Amino acid sequence: MANGNTSPSRLGQVNATGNVNELFLKVFSGEILTTFEETNVMKDLHMVRTIQNGKSAQFPVTGIASAKYHTAGENIADGGNSYLSSIKHAERVISIDDVLISSTFIANIDELKNHYDVRSIYAKELGKALAKRFDIATMKTLAAAARGSSEIGGDNGTILGASSSLFAGANATAAELIDALYGIAESLDGKDVSDEGRFAVLSPADYYTLITADNSAVSLASNRDAGGVGNVATGTISQVAGINLVKSNHLASISVAEASQDQDDDGVNNDVFGASGTGYNADLSATRILAGTKEAIGTVKLLDLATESEYQIERQGTLFVAKYAMGHGVLRPECAVEVR
Repeated sequence: MANGNTSPSRLGQVNATGNVNELFLKVFSGEILTTFEETNVMKDLHMVRTIQNGKSAQFPVTGIASAKYHTAGENIADGGNSYLSSIKHAERVISIDDVLISSTFIANIDELKNHYDVRSIYAKELGKALAKRFDIATMKTLAAAARGSSEIGGDNGTILGASSSLFAGANATAAELIDALYGIAESLDGKDVSDEGRFAVLSPADYYTLITADNSAVSLASNRDAGGVGNVATGTISQVAGINLVKSNHLASISVAEASQDQDDDGVNNDVFGASGTGYNADLSATRILAGTKEAIGTVKLLDLATESEYQIERQGTLFVAKYAMGHGVLRPECAVEVR
């Protein structure tokens, strides 16, 4: 007997069976993953290792070999002849921090009343929150590397402007920034750090100063006819002194006094500056530019970015959680430079 009912196509079901929201939840997850990738600048600028289980990972650190002219007839394998290189070995251990989460709760009644979708908006905010914490933690670790010492008696990190600022005023001039970038290149060259993959993270203000200033050095860096790689029309300048330039507003978040930085360190298991209980915190108020290569710092990843969601009947709403479990640490200090 006909009763007037119909069988709707439920867009959230898999093969027309099961939870009617199953596919909708994956859309939320996709938004978070995309936003994390888009807003994070440090992910590709350092070494990342994924582990399946455990609480830490070891990164080997090796020294360099030596060379000597051979005298005919002498035994190369005889230690007394000093032909054999004694290559030093050490290791850096990076621990996994506790799970870092970003979450929100959407009441069912509010979602029904609302005339526009909020899940994608909230998803982007969760992704941005995690990306910011990741960037800030790894930038602080890079600063720790620049201030750190080698494990094998080699070169230490570099701090430019430690005794006196490289910049005359609060607002750096383009010429000062150019000089600082060449100073970074010179420092890395002096420690035999590879030219490949060099980068420098600048604040947006300093980055755009390099493009907009009427300065002969900047014009040379921006002029394609002179071999430059900048483009005033698009507002980009990708390299100076062979260093890839990256702009990030997150740099300003670390350049504050220690008391104002993240205090939620209960779940941090890495003290990158060496003082117990400090986590990733230090006084970075003078930090202007952070630079280096991928070998400077590392990240150990136990749980990659993941999402969970659950409709809670007793609360009449949906809880959304984005999370990851990672840890960060110093690897090769000689590959890191801090500019003050």
